[in-house]
Amino acid sequence: MAAKPEGSVEEKLRALYDLQLIDSRVDEIKNVRGELPLEVEDLEDEVLGLKTRMDKLKSDVETINFEITAKKNLIEESKTLIKKYAEQQKNVRNSREFNSLSKEVEFQELEIQLAEKNIKEFKAQIDQKKEVISETKEVLSERDTHLKHKKSELDAILAETEKEESALLKKSEEFEAKIDDRLVKAYKRIRHNVKNGLAVVPIERGASGGSFFTIPPQVQVEIASRKKIITDEHSGRILVDPVLAEEEHDKMQKLFKKL
Repeated sequence: MAAKPEGSVEEKLRALYDLQLIDSRVDEIKNVRGELPLEVEDLEDEVLGLKTRMDKLKSDVETINFEITAKKNLIEESKTLIKKYAEQQKNVRNSREFNSLSKEVEFQELEIQLAEKNIKEFKAQIDQKKEVISETKEVLSERDTHLKHKKSELDAILAETEKEESALLKKSEEFEAKIDDRLVKAYKRIRHNVKNGLAVVPIERGASGGSFFTIPPQVQVEIASRKKIITDEHSGRILVDPVLAEEEHDKMQKLFKKL
C-alpha cells in the first residue's frame, strides 16, 4: 500500500473538514429518504406474510374438500354394504346369522351418520376459512396498494439522489485516502459518538459548533494558528477556525454542484 502524504496540520484540518462536509451531505440525502426504506421493507414483509397466509388457507380448504369427498365415498360404500346385508338377510338359515347381519347394517348406518356429521363440520370449517380468506384478501389488497405507493415514493427519491450519493461516497473515499489512518479512525469514532455525525466543527460565537460551552480565548488563538489538531474537551469534536471552515465550505459547494 502506498504511504499517505504527511502534509501540514492545516492541510490535514482542511481535508478533515472537507470529509466532514461530504459525509454531512450524504447524511442529508439519507435524511430525505428518512424511514421510507424501512417502511417499504416492513410492508414487503407484511405483504409476503399475508400471501403466505392466503396460500395456507387455500391449501386448508383443498384438504378439507378432499376429506369431504372421502366421507361421501365412505357413505356410498356403507349404503352399498347395507343393501348387500339386506339381501343376505333374505337367505339366512337362522336367527343368529340374521342378527349378525343386522348388527352390520346398524354399524354401517352409524358410519353414515358419523360421516354426515363430519361433512357438516367440514363445510362449516370451509365457510369460516373462506370468510378469513376474503378478509385477508381485502387487507392484502390494501397493503399491496400502500406498498406500491411507498415504493414509488422511494424510487422517485432514489432517482433524484442516487447518482449524487454514489459520487459523494466515492469522493469521501478519495478524501479519506489523503488523511492519516489514525486521524480517519479518530474522525469516524467521533462521528459515530456525537449528535448529527458532526465530528469536525468550526468555532461559532466563541463556542464549539453545536455546543454552548465557550472555548477559552487562548485555545481559540491556537485553533486559528492551525499548528495542531485541537478537540473540544466537552464533545470530543475536532475544532477548526471559522475562516478555514468558510473557505472549505465554499470550495465544497462548488464541488457538490458538479456532481
